[in-house]
Amino acid sequence: MSAWPLTARGTGAVLLAAVCGVLSQRFGIPELAYVGALLVIAVAASAATLYLVPRTGRVTRSFAPDVAAVGTEVHVRLQVQTRSSLPSGEGRWRDQLADGVVPGPEDGGEPSGVFPAMGSAVGGGATVELTYVARAARRGIRRVGPLSIVSTDPFGFTRRRRTIGDSSALVIVPEIVELAALTELPGDAGGSTRSVVDRLGQGADNLIPRTYAPGDSMRRIHWRASAHRDELMVRQEEQETTPEAVVVFDRSAQRWPVAAVRAPGSEPGFEVAVSACVSAAALLVREGYAVTVIDADGAVLSDPIEAGDSGGVEQLAIALATVMARRDLPLEGLVRLFTGVSAGPVIVVTGAINEADAAILAPLPHHSTLPVLLSVAGTPGALARAGGDGWRVSALTETADLAAAWSDAIDANRRGDHRVIA
Repeated sequence: MSAWPLTARGTGAVLLAAVCGVLSQRFGIPELAYVGALLVIAVAASAATLYLVPRTGRVTRSFAPDVAAVGTEVHVRLQVQTRSSLPSGEGRWRDQLADGVVPGPEDGGEPSGVFPAMGSAVGGGATVELTYVARAARRGIRRVGPLSIVSTDPFGFTRRRRTIGDSSALVIVPEIVELAALTELPGDAGGSTRSVVDRLGQGADNLIPRTYAPGDSMRRIHWRASAHRDELMVRQEEQETTPEAVVVFDRSAQRWPVAAVRAPGSEPGFEVAVSACVSAAALLVREGYAVTVIDADGAVLSDPIEAGDSGGVEQLAIALATVMARRDLPLEGLVRLFTGVSAGPVIVVTGAINEADAAILAPLPHHSTLPVLLSVAGTPGALARAGGDGWRVSALTETADLAAAWSDAIDANRRGDHRVIA
Protein backbone atom coordinates (compact mmCIF):
# COMPACT_ATOMS: atom_id res chain seq x y z
CA MET A 1 0.00 0.00 0.00
CA SER A 2 1.44 3.35 -1.06
CA ALA A 3 2.46 5.91 1.57
CA TRP A 4 1.75 8.80 -0.88
CA PRO A 5 -1.02 10.83 0.81
CA LEU A 6 -2.88 11.70 -2.41
CA THR A 7 -5.08 9.31 -4.33
CA ALA A 8 -5.19 9.34 -8.12
CA ARG A 9 -8.20 11.67 -7.88
CA GLY A 10 -6.37 13.97 -5.45
CA THR A 11 -3.24 14.01 -7.61
CA GLY A 12 -5.36 14.89 -10.63
CA ALA A 13 -7.07 17.70 -8.72
CA VAL A 14 -3.72 19.22 -7.69
CA LEU A 15 -2.39 18.99 -11.24
CA LEU A 16 -5.57 20.56 -12.61
CA ALA A 17 -5.26 23.37 -10.07
CA ALA A 18 -1.69 24.00 -11.24
CA VAL A 19 -2.78 24.05 -14.87
CA CYS A 20 -5.58 26.50 -14.06
CA GLY A 21 -3.10 28.78 -12.32
CA VAL A 22 -0.71 28.72 -15.27
CA LEU A 23 -3.49 29.34 -17.82
CA SER A 24 -4.92 32.14 -15.68
CA GLN A 25 -1.56 33.95 -15.72
CA ARG A 26 -0.96 33.29 -19.42
CA PHE A 27 -4.35 34.31 -20.79
CA GLY A 28 -5.48 36.68 -18.06
CA ILE A 29 -8.59 34.71 -17.08
CA PRO A 30 -9.14 35.25 -13.32
CA GLU A 31 -11.91 32.64 -13.16
CA LEU A 32 -9.35 29.91 -13.81
CA ALA A 33 -7.36 31.11 -10.80
CA TYR A 34 -10.49 30.84 -8.65
CA VAL A 35 -11.11 27.28 -9.89
CA GLY A 36 -7.50 26.31 -9.13
CA ALA A 37 -7.71 27.83 -5.66
CA LEU A 38 -10.95 25.98 -4.93
CA LEU A 39 -9.39 22.68 -5.98
CA VAL A 40 -6.39 23.23 -3.72
CA ILE A 41 -8.67 24.20 -0.82
CA ALA A 42 -10.80 21.09 -1.40
CA VAL A 43 -7.77 18.80 -1.35
CA ALA A 44 -6.34 20.51 1.74
CA ALA A 45 -9.68 20.28 3.55
CA SER A 46 -9.95 16.62 2.65
CA ALA A 47 -6.47 15.94 4.04
CA ALA A 48 -7.40 17.81 7.22
CA THR A 49 -10.36 15.48 7.80
CA LEU A 50 -7.95 12.54 7.83
CA TYR A 51 -4.86 13.93 9.54
CA LEU A 52 -6.26 16.53 11.97
CA VAL A 53 -9.55 15.01 13.11
CA PRO A 54 -9.01 12.55 16.01
CA ARG A 55 -9.75 8.93 15.16
CA THR A 56 -9.55 5.98 17.53
CA GLY A 57 -9.78 2.27 16.93
CA ARG A 58 -9.55 -1.06 18.67
CA VAL A 59 -9.11 -4.56 17.28
CA THR A 60 -10.17 -7.83 18.86
CA ARG A 61 -8.56 -10.80 17.10
CA SER A 62 -9.52 -14.43 17.66
CA PHE A 63 -8.36 -17.73 16.16
CA ALA A 64 -10.24 -20.91 15.42
CA PRO A 65 -8.75 -23.19 16.57
CA ASP A 66 -6.95 -21.13 19.20
CA VAL A 67 -4.08 -23.65 19.18
CA ALA A 68 -3.15 -24.84 15.69
CA ALA A 69 -1.07 -27.80 14.58
CA VAL A 70 1.56 -27.45 11.88
CA GLY A 71 -0.02 -27.74 8.44
CA THR A 72 -3.58 -26.91 9.52
CA GLU A 73 -5.74 -23.94 8.57
CA VAL A 74 -6.57 -21.20 11.04
CA HIS A 75 -9.68 -19.05 10.70
CA VAL A 76 -8.89 -15.53 11.88
CA ARG A 77 -11.71 -13.21 12.94
CA LEU A 78 -11.20 -9.51 13.62
CA GLN A 79 -13.68 -7.12 15.18
CA VAL A 80 -12.60 -3.56 14.41
CA GLN A 81 -14.18 -0.78 16.47
CA THR A 82 -13.59 2.73 15.13
CA ARG A 83 -14.64 6.17 16.33
CA SER A 84 -14.42 9.46 14.43
CA SER A 85 -16.36 12.73 14.42
CA LEU A 86 -16.28 12.88 10.60
CA PRO A 87 -17.13 10.21 8.01
CA SER A 88 -14.46 8.52 5.94
CA GLY A 89 -14.55 6.91 2.54
CA GLU A 90 -13.89 3.34 1.54
CA GLY A 91 -10.38 2.04 2.19
CA ARG A 92 -8.21 -1.07 2.33
CA TRP A 93 -7.14 -3.24 5.27
CA ARG A 94 -4.23 -5.62 5.72
CA ASP A 95 -3.30 -7.91 8.61
CA GLN A 96 0.39 -8.65 9.00
CA LEU A 97 1.45 -12.30 9.26
CA ALA A 98 4.53 -13.42 11.15
CA ASP A 99 7.17 -15.77 9.85
CA GLY A 100 5.71 -19.26 10.26
CA VAL A 101 2.15 -18.25 9.35
CA VAL A 102 1.29 -18.11 5.64
CA PRO A 103 -1.81 -16.92 3.78
CA GLY A 104 -4.57 -19.38 3.08
CA PRO A 105 -5.08 -20.97 -0.34
CA GLU A 106 -7.31 -18.11 -1.54
CA ASP A 107 -4.87 -15.30 -0.67
CA GLY A 108 -1.82 -14.57 -2.78
CA GLY A 109 -0.07 -12.35 -0.26
CA GLU A 110 -0.85 -11.04 3.19
CA PRO A 111 -4.57 -11.10 3.99
CA SER A 112 -6.25 -7.89 2.87
CA GLY A 113 -9.53 -6.57 1.58
CA VAL A 114 -11.88 -3.63 1.25
CA PHE A 115 -12.61 -1.65 4.41
CA PRO A 116 -16.09 -0.12 4.17
CA ALA A 117 -16.83 3.58 4.33
CA MET A 118 -17.58 4.80 7.84
CA GLY A 119 -20.13 7.44 8.80
CA SER A 120 -19.90 9.92 11.64
CA ALA A 121 -19.78 8.22 15.04
CA VAL A 122 -20.30 11.08 17.50
CA GLY A 123 -21.39 9.58 20.79
CA GLY A 124 -20.92 6.05 19.52
CA GLY A 125 -18.73 3.80 17.43
CA ALA A 126 -18.91 1.58 14.40
CA THR A 127 -17.86 -2.06 14.36
CA VAL A 128 -16.60 -3.92 11.31
CA GLU A 129 -16.00 -7.67 11.26
CA LEU A 130 -13.23 -9.06 9.05
CA THR A 131 -12.34 -12.71 8.46
CA TYR A 132 -9.69 -14.60 6.57
CA VAL A 133 -7.94 -17.97 6.53
CA ALA A 134 -4.25 -18.53 7.25
CA ARG A 135 -2.15 -21.68 7.50
CA ALA A 136 0.15 -22.65 10.35
CA ALA A 137 3.45 -23.48 8.65
CA ARG A 138 6.06 -23.60 11.44
CA ARG A 139 5.98 -24.56 15.10
CA GLY A 140 6.27 -21.86 17.77
CA ILE A 141 4.44 -18.88 19.19
CA ARG A 142 3.80 -16.62 16.22
CA ARG A 143 2.56 -13.04 16.26
CA VAL A 144 -0.29 -12.11 13.91
CA GLY A 145 -0.92 -8.42 13.33
CA PRO A 146 -1.08 -5.52 13.77
CA LEU A 147 -3.93 -4.47 11.48
CA SER A 148 -3.28 -1.58 9.14
CA ILE A 149 -6.04 0.39 7.42
CA VAL A 150 -5.61 2.81 4.54
CA SER A 151 -8.64 5.11 4.69
CA THR A 152 -9.70 7.90 2.34
CA ASP A 153 -11.66 11.08 2.83
CA PRO A 154 -15.30 11.23 1.65
CA PHE A 155 -14.25 12.93 -1.63
CA GLY A 156 -11.53 10.39 -2.35
CA PHE A 157 -8.74 13.01 -2.65
CA THR A 158 -6.38 11.85 0.12
CA ARG A 159 -5.48 8.68 1.95
CA ARG A 160 -4.01 7.86 5.36
CA ARG A 161 -2.50 4.65 6.64
CA ARG A 162 -3.13 3.83 10.30
CA THR A 163 -2.10 0.90 12.46
CA ILE A 164 -4.83 -0.25 14.83
CA GLY A 165 -4.37 -2.51 17.81
CA ASP A 166 -1.51 -4.82 18.58
CA SER A 167 -0.43 -8.25 17.40
CA SER A 168 -1.90 -11.45 18.85
CA ALA A 169 -0.06 -14.65 19.75
CA LEU A 170 -0.94 -17.79 17.82
CA VAL A 171 0.38 -21.01 19.35
CA ILE A 172 1.45 -23.50 16.68
CA VAL A 173 2.06 -26.98 18.05
CA PRO A 174 3.82 -29.91 16.36
CA GLU A 175 1.81 -32.11 14.06
CA ILE A 176 0.36 -35.19 15.77
CA VAL A 177 0.49 -38.09 13.34
CA GLU A 178 -1.82 -41.08 13.71
CA LEU A 179 0.50 -44.03 14.42
CA ALA A 180 -0.24 -47.73 14.13
CA ALA A 181 -1.56 -49.39 17.28
CA LEU A 182 0.41 -51.94 19.30
CA THR A 183 -2.11 -54.74 18.73
CA GLU A 184 0.44 -57.25 17.41
CA LEU A 185 2.82 -56.94 20.34
CA PRO A 186 3.14 -59.54 23.11
CA GLY A 187 0.82 -59.31 26.08
CA ASP A 188 3.46 -58.00 28.45
CA ALA A 189 3.88 -54.94 26.25
CA GLY A 190 0.19 -54.11 26.11
CA GLY A 191 -1.58 -51.19 27.72
CA SER A 192 -4.40 -50.90 30.21
CA THR A 193 -6.55 -53.29 28.20
CA ARG A 194 -4.16 -55.86 29.65
CA SER A 195 -3.64 -54.11 33.00
CA VAL A 196 -3.41 -56.22 36.09
CA VAL A 197 -5.95 -56.14 38.91
CA ASP A 198 -4.49 -57.32 42.22
CA ARG A 199 -6.85 -58.75 44.75
CA LEU A 200 -6.06 -60.40 48.06
CA GLY A 201 -7.55 -63.90 47.88
CA GLN A 202 -9.39 -65.62 45.02
CA GLY A 203 -12.88 -64.44 44.10
CA ALA A 204 -15.22 -62.01 45.83
CA ASP A 205 -16.02 -64.37 48.71
CA ASN A 206 -12.37 -65.02 49.51
CA LEU A 207 -11.29 -61.37 49.72
CA ILE A 208 -9.57 -60.73 53.06
CA PRO A 209 -11.85 -58.27 54.88
CA ARG A 210 -10.84 -55.58 57.33
CA THR A 211 -12.64 -53.71 60.09
CA TYR A 212 -15.04 -51.00 58.99
CA ALA A 213 -13.66 -47.44 59.34
CA PRO A 214 -15.68 -44.22 59.31
CA GLY A 215 -16.02 -43.00 55.75
CA ASP A 216 -16.06 -46.44 54.12
CA SER A 217 -18.86 -46.94 51.63
CA MET A 218 -21.74 -49.14 52.78
CA ARG A 219 -21.57 -50.88 49.42
CA ARG A 220 -18.19 -52.35 50.39
CA ILE A 221 -19.45 -54.06 53.55
CA HIS A 222 -18.66 -57.78 53.56
CA TRP A 223 -21.89 -59.08 55.13
CA ARG A 224 -20.80 -62.69 55.56
CA ALA A 225 -17.61 -61.71 57.39
CA SER A 226 -19.53 -59.15 59.45
CA ALA A 227 -22.01 -61.80 60.61
CA HIS A 228 -19.20 -64.21 61.43
CA ARG A 229 -17.20 -61.69 63.50
CA ASP A 230 -20.17 -59.82 64.90
CA GLU A 231 -18.79 -56.46 63.71
CA LEU A 232 -18.88 -54.57 60.45
CA MET A 233 -16.19 -55.69 58.00
CA VAL A 234 -15.43 -54.27 54.55
CA ARG A 235 -13.80 -55.77 51.49
CA GLN A 236 -10.13 -54.95 50.99
CA GLU A 237 -9.75 -52.20 48.37
CA GLU A 238 -8.90 -53.33 44.86
CA GLN A 239 -5.49 -52.28 43.62
CA GLU A 240 -5.27 -51.66 39.90
CA THR A 241 -1.92 -51.24 38.22
CA THR A 242 -1.76 -48.94 35.20
CA PRO A 243 1.20 -49.75 32.95
CA GLU A 244 3.65 -46.97 32.32
CA ALA A 245 5.61 -45.88 29.26
CA VAL A 246 8.42 -43.39 28.79
CA VAL A 247 9.12 -41.22 25.74
CA VAL A 248 12.64 -39.79 25.69
CA PHE A 249 13.28 -36.74 23.52
CA ASP A 250 17.03 -36.33 23.23
CA ARG A 251 17.55 -32.59 22.66
CA SER A 252 21.31 -32.56 23.05
CA ALA A 253 22.80 -29.88 20.79
CA GLN A 254 25.64 -32.29 20.02
CA ARG A 255 23.27 -34.42 17.93
CA TRP A 256 21.36 -31.63 16.16
CA PRO A 257 22.30 -28.89 13.66
CA VAL A 258 22.95 -25.40 15.00
CA ALA A 259 19.62 -24.12 13.63
CA ALA A 260 17.75 -26.32 16.13
CA VAL A 261 19.17 -24.21 18.97
CA ARG A 262 18.20 -20.83 17.53
CA ALA A 263 14.40 -20.85 17.24
CA PRO A 264 11.44 -23.25 17.16
CA GLY A 265 10.55 -24.47 13.69
CA SER A 266 13.87 -23.49 12.13
CA GLU A 267 15.41 -26.95 11.57
CA PRO A 268 13.34 -29.47 9.54
CA GLY A 269 14.93 -32.58 11.01
CA PHE A 270 14.32 -31.40 14.56
CA GLU A 271 10.69 -30.69 13.64
CA VAL A 272 10.26 -34.30 12.50
CA ALA A 273 11.62 -35.42 15.88
CA VAL A 274 9.25 -33.15 17.84
CA SER A 275 6.31 -34.53 15.86
CA ALA A 276 7.52 -38.09 16.47
CA CYS A 277 7.77 -37.43 20.20
CA VAL A 278 4.23 -36.12 20.65
CA SER A 279 2.76 -38.64 18.20
CA ALA A 280 4.31 -41.58 20.06
CA ALA A 281 3.04 -40.21 23.38
CA ALA A 282 -0.46 -39.80 21.92
CA LEU A 283 -0.49 -43.40 20.71
CA LEU A 284 0.68 -44.80 24.04
CA VAL A 285 -1.95 -42.80 25.91
CA ARG A 286 -4.64 -44.21 23.60
CA GLU A 287 -3.25 -47.68 24.21
CA GLY A 288 -3.81 -47.24 27.94
CA TYR A 289 -0.39 -46.28 29.22
CA ALA A 290 0.48 -43.58 31.70
CA VAL A 291 3.12 -41.68 29.75
CA THR A 292 6.03 -39.57 30.95
CA VAL A 293 8.02 -37.50 28.45
CA ILE A 294 11.57 -36.70 29.51
CA ASP A 295 14.82 -35.29 28.16
CA ALA A 296 17.99 -37.34 27.87
CA ASP A 297 19.03 -36.24 31.35
CA GLY A 298 15.71 -37.24 32.91
CA ALA A 299 14.23 -33.71 33.04
CA VAL A 300 10.45 -33.92 32.61
CA LEU A 301 9.25 -31.97 29.56
CA SER A 302 5.57 -32.00 30.51
CA ASP A 303 3.28 -33.21 33.26
CA PRO A 304 2.82 -37.02 33.21
CA ILE A 305 -0.21 -38.04 31.16
CA GLU A 306 -2.71 -40.53 32.51
CA ALA A 307 -3.99 -43.35 30.31
CA GLY A 308 -6.70 -42.17 27.95
CA ASP A 309 -6.20 -38.49 28.80
CA SER A 310 -6.45 -36.72 25.44
CA GLY A 311 -6.34 -33.36 27.21
CA GLY A 312 -2.94 -34.29 28.61
CA VAL A 313 -1.71 -34.94 25.07
CA GLU A 314 -2.88 -31.48 24.04
CA GLN A 315 -0.99 -29.97 26.96
CA LEU A 316 2.12 -31.91 25.92
CA ALA A 317 1.82 -30.53 22.39
CA ILE A 318 1.58 -26.99 23.80
CA ALA A 319 4.61 -27.62 26.02
CA LEU A 320 6.57 -28.75 22.94
CA ALA A 321 5.47 -25.74 20.86
CA THR A 322 8.57 -23.78 21.87
CA VAL A 323 11.04 -26.58 22.62
CA MET A 324 14.51 -26.32 21.09
CA ALA A 325 17.77 -28.19 21.25
CA ARG A 326 19.82 -27.41 24.35
CA ARG A 327 23.30 -27.89 25.76
CA ASP A 328 25.10 -31.20 25.33
CA LEU A 329 23.47 -34.02 27.29
CA PRO A 330 25.51 -37.23 27.68
CA LEU A 331 23.52 -40.39 27.03
CA GLU A 332 25.13 -42.12 30.00
CA GLY A 333 22.72 -40.26 32.27
CA LEU A 334 19.75 -41.73 30.43
CA VAL A 335 21.05 -45.27 30.83
CA ARG A 336 21.60 -44.73 34.55
CA LEU A 337 17.94 -43.76 34.94
CA PHE A 338 16.89 -47.28 33.95
CA THR A 339 19.54 -49.19 35.90
CA GLY A 340 17.85 -51.90 37.94
CA VAL A 341 14.41 -50.95 36.56
CA SER A 342 12.03 -53.12 34.55
CA ALA A 343 10.13 -50.65 32.37
CA GLY A 344 7.31 -50.83 29.85
CA PRO A 345 7.71 -49.25 26.41
CA VAL A 346 10.65 -46.86 26.12
CA ILE A 347 10.60 -44.70 22.98
CA VAL A 348 13.81 -42.76 22.34
CA VAL A 349 13.68 -39.98 19.73
CA THR A 350 17.14 -38.66 18.97
CA GLY A 351 19.24 -36.93 16.34
CA ALA A 352 22.47 -37.87 14.61
CA ILE A 353 23.83 -40.66 16.81
CA ASN A 354 27.05 -42.44 15.99
CA GLU A 355 28.32 -45.92 16.87
CA ALA A 356 29.71 -44.70 20.20
CA ASP A 357 26.25 -43.37 21.14
CA ALA A 358 24.67 -46.67 20.12
CA ALA A 359 27.13 -48.53 22.34
CA ILE A 360 26.17 -46.35 25.30
CA LEU A 361 22.48 -47.09 24.73
CA ALA A 362 23.07 -50.85 24.38
CA PRO A 363 22.00 -51.83 27.96
CA LEU A 364 18.69 -49.96 27.80
CA PRO A 365 16.64 -52.39 25.61
CA HIS A 366 17.05 -55.10 28.24
CA HIS A 367 15.05 -53.00 30.70
CA SER A 368 12.06 -52.39 28.40
CA THR A 369 9.21 -54.49 27.04
CA LEU A 370 9.21 -52.36 23.89
CA PRO A 371 12.45 -50.44 23.16
CA VAL A 372 12.03 -48.19 20.09
CA LEU A 373 14.77 -45.94 18.74
CA LEU A 374 13.82 -43.26 16.19
CA SER A 375 16.85 -41.38 14.89
CA VAL A 376 17.11 -38.39 12.58
CA ALA A 377 20.29 -38.48 10.49
CA GLY A 378 21.88 -41.31 12.51
CA THR A 379 24.79 -43.04 10.81
CA PRO A 380 24.03 -46.44 9.21
CA GLY A 381 26.62 -48.08 11.41
CA ALA A 382 25.04 -46.70 14.57
CA LEU A 383 21.55 -47.84 13.55
CA ALA A 384 22.80 -51.31 12.68
CA ARG A 385 24.57 -51.54 16.04
CA ALA A 386 21.43 -50.40 17.88
CA GLY A 387 19.32 -52.95 16.02
CA GLY A 388 21.71 -55.69 17.01
CA ASP A 389 21.46 -54.62 20.66
CA GLY A 390 17.70 -55.17 20.69
CA TRP A 391 16.29 -51.80 19.69
CA ARG A 392 13.42 -51.60 17.24
CA VAL A 393 15.05 -49.03 14.98
CA SER A 394 13.83 -46.66 12.31
CA ALA A 395 15.71 -43.80 10.68
CA LEU A 396 13.82 -40.59 10.01
CA THR A 397 14.52 -37.99 7.37
CA GLU A 398 13.28 -34.43 6.92
CA THR A 399 10.68 -35.67 4.43
CA ALA A 400 9.88 -38.83 6.40
CA ASP A 401 6.50 -40.51 6.47
CA LEU A 402 6.35 -40.75 10.24
CA ALA A 403 3.50 -43.27 10.30
CA ALA A 404 5.43 -45.60 7.99
CA ALA A 405 8.60 -45.18 10.03
CA TRP A 406 6.74 -46.10 13.22
CA SER A 407 5.13 -49.18 11.65
CA ASP A 408 8.53 -50.20 10.37
CA ALA A 409 10.07 -49.89 13.84
CA ILE A 410 7.46 -51.83 15.81
CA ASP A 411 7.21 -54.68 13.30
CA ALA A 412 7.88 -57.64 15.61
CA ASN A 413 9.18 -59.73 12.71
CA ARG A 414 11.91 -57.20 12.01
CA ARG A 415 13.29 -56.63 15.50
CA GLY A 416 16.95 -55.73 15.30
CA ASP A 417 16.69 -54.46 11.71
CA HIS A 418 16.31 -50.96 10.37
CA ARG A 419 15.44 -49.03 7.24
CA VAL A 420 15.35 -45.40 6.24
CA ILE A 421 11.81 -44.18 5.58
CA ALA A 422 11.85 -41.28 3.12
